[in-house]
Amino acid sequence: MRLRKKPWIKEAIKEYEDVLAANPQGGKWNDVFGRVAPLYVELGTGKGRFITALAARHPEINFVGIEAQLDVLYYAAQKAHEQRLSNVRLLHFDVNNILEIFSPGEVDRVFINFCDPWPKKRHAKRRLTNRWFLDKYRVILAEGGELYFKTDNERLFEASLNEFADTGLGLRNISFDLHNSGYQDNIMTEYEAKFSALGMKIYRTEVIFAKSAEQ
Repeated sequence: MRLRKKPWIKEAIKEYEDVLAANPQGGKWNDVFGRVAPLYVELGTGKGRFITALAARHPEINFVGIEAQLDVLYYAAQKAHEQRLSNVRLLHFDVNNILEIFSPGEVDRVFINFCDPWPKKRHAKRRLTNRWFLDKYRVILAEGGELYFKTDNERLFEASLNEFADTGLGLRNISFDLHNSGYQDNIMTEYEAKFSALGMKIYRTEVIFAKSAEQ
């Protein structure tokens, strides 16, 4: 379902320029944050519940949240600003062009939470866990870099596991029912809280981008 456009957002979001980033050239993120630190990136930040909670928990890490919809990015920016999270920058950007804003090996971890499942076969290339995107992550992730993936869609999860394995990536901590798995370090997104309240299972895995995983 498409969100109704809010014409006031474009002007109102300027109030939170301290946590917003323009589109920097790859290799410049340490300059943006004013320090050298590990760089974690969330693709599809939504209203920012996940990235702001994670950034508050880990002030030693730099976080970049990317979101294509300005109407929801506004709320993420509001959260980050109000919590004074100097280690968060948010970007209104199309992830199809992710190679334009990160240099090879610049990112240490990517998070994909509850992305569009694009269930039709002809749309498979649009899935953020498709090998077309995995090839891009391979470029920007450091050796041994990681992708953390969560979804409520079982078919997407299974298809993604196959895609990860078929492209020679390592897998760990595969869960077909995250909230009953005993995993202790979970931070819920807005969607996750909604889905889990309805009794839906949450699927999660960690993907390792390491040469040693390529057989």
